[in-house]
Amino acid sequence: MKDLLLITPPFTQLNTPYPATAYLKGFLNTKEISSFQMDLGIEVILELFTQETFKDLFDIAFENDTIVSGNCQRIYTLREDYLQPLNEVILFLQGKNQTLARQICTDNFLPQASRFEQLDDMDWAFGSMGMQDKAKHLATLYLEDLSDFIIECIDENFGFSRYAERLGQSANSFNELYAHLQLDITFIDAITLSILEKHINQIQPKMVCISVPFPGNLYSAFRCAQYLKENYPSIKVSMGGGFPNTELRSLKDVRVFEFFDFITLDDGELPIELLHKYITSDKEEFDFKRTFLFQNNTVVYNNNSTEKDYKQSEVGTPDYSDLLLNNYISVIEIANPMHSLWSDGRWNKLTMAHGCYWGKCTFCDISLDYIKIYEPIAAKTLVDRMEELIAQTGENGFHFVDEAAPPALMKALALEIIKRKLTVTWWTNIRFEKNFTRDLCSLLKASGCIAVSGGLEVASDRLLKLIDKGVTVEQVAQVTRNFTEVNIMVHSYLMYGYPTQTIQETIDSLEMVRQLFELGILQSGFWHQFAMTAHSPVGMNPEEYGIKPNYQDITFANNDVEFVDSTGIDHTQFSFGLKKSLFNFMHGIGFDSLIQDWFDFKVPDTTIDPDYISDSLATETIFNTKSTAKIVWLGNTPLVSEFTKTKRGQTRHLLQLAFHTKTDCIELVLEKETGEWFLDILETLTPTSQKQTSFKQLKTDFETHFDDFELFWYSKPVQNIKELGLLVL
Repeated sequence: MKDLLLITPPFTQLNTPYPATAYLKGFLNTKEISSFQMDLGIEVILELFTQETFKDLFDIAFENDTIVSGNCQRIYTLREDYLQPLNEVILFLQGKNQTLARQICTDNFLPQASRFEQLDDMDWAFGSMGMQDKAKHLATLYLEDLSDFIIECIDENFGFSRYAERLGQSANSFNELYAHLQLDITFIDAITLSILEKHINQIQPKMVCISVPFPGNLYSAFRCAQYLKENYPSIKVSMGGGFPNTELRSLKDVRVFEFFDFITLDDGELPIELLHKYITSDKEEFDFKRTFLFQNNTVVYNNNSTEKDYKQSEVGTPDYSDLLLNNYISVIEIANPMHSLWSDGRWNKLTMAHGCYWGKCTFCDISLDYIKIYEPIAAKTLVDRMEELIAQTGENGFHFVDEAAPPALMKALALEIIKRKLTVTWWTNIRFEKNFTRDLCSLLKASGCIAVSGGLEVASDRLLKLIDKGVTVEQVAQVTRNFTEVNIMVHSYLMYGYPTQTIQETIDSLEMVRQLFELGILQSGFWHQFAMTAHSPVGMNPEEYGIKPNYQDITFANNDVEFVDSTGIDHTQFSFGLKKSLFNFMHGIGFDSLIQDWFDFKVPDTTIDPDYISDSLATETIFNTKSTAKIVWLGNTPLVSEFTKTKRGQTRHLLQLAFHTKTDCIELVLEKETGEWFLDILETLTPTSQKQTSFKQLKTDFETHFDDFELFWYSKPVQNIKELGLLVL
């Protein structure tokens, strides 16, 4: 028995658990509150995609005469071919049957329906990716064929990473979702509720806490709550998570509380702790924290508790116990390198800082606490938590799910990882700001950073200023170059349709993106159309951005707001061309195509100089280092040999320093005294040193022994050593 059952309802990710319940369980451990967590999404998928279940599903579709399209008729006709390898394919995608890759990659192993029509591009997309990735992609297409069959013949709301998402998107009224919940349960619902019932009987919780991160989890959350109210009325049911945090802040509809007893907003630690105190006490009057509840026949928002929210240092390490970590499925849907990180492999999720250190972007919900309240976590605490998670999960991969990871904290984190000699792999989201120098990128790479994602948004300096992004296109180019040169992959979020954006600016933005990919300093990207949210600066002050909102009466969800742009431009018409061109750029082709070729309607020529990005990168090296910059040596101790050189009767005593790297050896010759000083100083510059050395301290130390530090520091030999890991941070 446990007091609390924490649930993530279907569906989020197939490859790794959504971290909200793990974060909450880690906190509850610090308060000795017993809890059990489950990811209903992966459990439902694993029950659904079995030979036994799918055989029933084929029979139901045939009996109900729902097999209509030629594609589904083909799948049904080949049903035995689809059923036979199904269990083995799932095991392969779980990493438990790797030899099957050779079978999958043969021409006639997996049956093929419409999802395989893109196979002409397989060699192009996977030519350098290897057999395992190619097999994962083929296996993913096979599952997507079966998914298409489910959607057409069994349940139109099904999706691998969402369920009935439409019912949760911009649902200003609860009417449609409520009506849907009065219908008979679906095939997917039946599986979901059967698994839920099994856990309820095993755990016997006092309260079930359902985390709803996205609109695609909302319907299933309500179905679960409905089932609990009908069958286990003594169990209290609470909802929290990203969806209520952004969408349900204006909740008025009393019918919601036919399903839920409580809905909490923002950071969940203190609200859930107080709910636990409430359900385990006899008090009728109680002060809650950011909690909706039903009292006196009305919806009440109770935020009366005077207790303060917990600091990030107090919330504990996320706890992934109870979750079926070895059963998650790695898929590769499309040949996009960043998408493969999202969907392939299991990642421990952590956060470097609560909120966003920038907190100014006008399209973002910066008025809400999860972004507005910025609180970084000390690097030592972060790495402590990383080591705990490695021991707990057996996984060394980390995805830091920050709004934007702070460069200074990333530097401290990298140094701490290197200091402890941990072998980890990690990636995160950033702002493309100037602090990401080549040396900082080298440090991040040395600590295990493999990728970063960041918002270029609209590649237009006018619009970046209007967005208050705090960067320019030139600066983004220089930063992405710095990451790329040290082999850290860069993904960029791209936006079109921002208020007042003209057709010309959309075309010019596409040209900027083309140049970034052509120069190889951007490896991945994704275009999305601007959406106005109620809690962003644009949403709160639309008149300042030249748009007219179409407000609705809000009784349920309130986030996305429909609007009319003063330009009158239909930005949706650009969607296909922008995405088609980007797909080609990511695969290294299409750079010489005319921009007009990507669109089936007339567009203007670009006004951007064809060498704009190239010129942005051609800045001269400025030999100027801040006196406070820290100097760090990541290389090995060199092999040293002493020799003399005599010329015109003058004998010079020299040291030859041979620096061996994993792939090369670089030799440096210095005067003996200078060389001995340099060897001594290198030992003090390693990450394991008790105290970091600043550039000013290094210069002062040098000048107590020799003259002209700048001549030494900026000499060609020392510049070569910098490439081996002598970093200025």
